[in-house]
Amino acid sequence: MIPISFFLVLSAVLFVIGAYGIMTKKNGLVVLMCIEMMLNAANINLVAFSAFLNDVSGQVFVLVAIAVAAAEVAVGIAILLNLYKTSNTTDVSEINILRW
Repeated sequence: MIPISFFLVLSAVLFVIGAYGIMTKKNGLVVLMCIEMMLNAANINLVAFSAFLNDVSGQVFVLVAIAVAAAEVAVGIAILLNLYKTSNTTDVSEINILRW
């Protein structure tokens, strides 16, 4: 059996890569993909601890989190497509139409 520390290190690496991508990238789709990577890192933690403790509640919570993440991506892509239609860019630093 693979030790839980391997899963925790994998999750930490994925989370750091996602956080770095959010801070450095300007393309809206890449930012959404980095957010998904961070959510998947949290899901790996939940599944690893669920398997380690022989409890299925973590896996059930992961299924709910995946469903919420899919809805979040659908709304995010819809917003990006609408902003691209109005401003012809997906650069998140240039889009200020949603500001007060």
